[in-house]
Amino acid sequence: MRSSRDFSRVYRTGVRVRGSLILLVAAPSLNPGPPRLGLSVGRKFSKKAVVRNRARRVFREAFRLARPELPPLDLVMIPMGPPRSDFRTPAARAELIELAARAMEKWERREQRPSRREQRG
Repeated sequence: MRSSRDFSRVYRTGVRVRGSLILLVAAPSLNPGPPRLGLSVGRKFSKKAVVRNRARRVFREAFRLARPELPPLDLVMIPMGPPRSDFRTPAARAELIELAARAMEKWERREQRPSRREQRG
């Protein structure tokens, strides 16, 4: 994902799931197809650009490796907490797959419950 419109839609309508390395915000894609990735790695994560860029590279590679196993969602990945020594691609990939599955379950539960308008009648 590249456009701010896509990011805004995912932040506004998506579900959030948290892991030890990643905060994942996920929403169904408007266009059917493979999952799409958005990254949000700000200065709060690290003041050093080198560290933030490494986090982006790790996230991109983890997404590339996990893509066949991911549901068709638009995903925004945000690193959790300060940089850690276990922040590596295999760990990020495993966590991404787990979080994406949890996000899909959470989204499906949300869609099944009646809306407030339907409850009022």
